[in-house]
Amino acid sequence: MTDAADVDVDADTDATTTRVAFVCVQNAGRSQMATAFARRERDERGVGDRIEVVTGGTDPADHVHDEVVEVMGEKGFDLADETPRAIEQDEIMNVDIVVTMGCSAEGICPMTWRGDARDWDLDDPDGRDLDAVRAIRDDIEGRVSALFDELAG
Repeated sequence: MTDAADVDVDADTDATTTRVAFVCVQNAGRSQMATAFARRERDERGVGDRIEVVTGGTDPADHVHDEVVEVMGEKGFDLADETPRAIEQDEIMNVDIVVTMGCSAEGICPMTWRGDARDWDLDDPDGRDLDAVRAIRDDIEGRVSALFDELAG
C-alpha cells in the first residue's frame, strides 16, 4: 500500500471502472484497515482493471494508530509505514462509492460527493484495547468482502 491515492481520478478514466473511497476523519485507523482489505480483495479477485481504491481523511493524523498497525500485522498487513493523507474535494467528486467509517453518523464529515454514500458507523479504534480493535478489524474485513461480492459480481 502507498500513502498516496491508488488511482488517478481524472475524468479520462474508463467509465467501466468503479472508484471506491474509504474515508474517515484521521485516515489512521478504520479507513486504513478497509483500504488494506479492499486492495487485497481487488488483487485476489483479479478486478484491478475494474475497481480502483482510494483512501483519505478530512483531518489526517500524522501516523496510523499503533493498535491498528498491530492487529493488521496479525492478518499479514504492514501498515507501519503508511502515512494518513488528506482527501481533496475534487478527488472525492470523481468517486463512485464513498464509504465513510462513522464520521457521517457523527455529523462531522465536511465533504460532499456525487457518488453512492455509505456510512459503516464503526467505532474508532484509537486508544482501544487490542480485542476491541480486532473486533473492529474483523467487522471491516467482512464488510469489504461483501462490498466486493457486490461490485465484482
